[in-house]
Amino acid sequence: MSGVHGGVCRTTTNAPAHAPTGAARAALVPMLAVVLLAACGSARRGQPLAEEHPPNAKLALGQQVFDRTCSQCHPGGTAGVGPSLNNKPLPQWAMRFQVRHGVGAMPRFSKQDISDEQLVAVTNYLVWLRHQR
Repeated sequence: MSGVHGGVCRTTTNAPAHAPTGAARAALVPMLAVVLLAACGSARRGQPLAEEHPPNAKLALGQQVFDRTCSQCHPGGTAGVGPSLNNKPLPQWAMRFQVRHGVGAMPRFSKQDISDEQLVAVTNYLVWLRHQR
């Protein structure tokens, strides 16, 4: 539709000039899906960082607690039901807070579930695990 309004000639169409064509729109959908799926995933998937045995008894205790309590959601420290822990360099106090208080979808674990000694051991184990690259 064309017309002169207030001394200005205007041409209007149903679609804005910057709107993608049908072919461009069809190409955008798969690209957007790939970007969104990549953004949802963890940076680390697949094999756990360490296949070694912990070098001391305190780290071995941390591994036992992790295997019993954490590995169902964070298998080997990688993403599972829960996010990857291997690429999340949280300080140990923040990890302990998250375990005790259950931040986000993570359940909380009381001192009856994981003792303070076990909690320190498991966070030490996670730090050790992270450095096994």
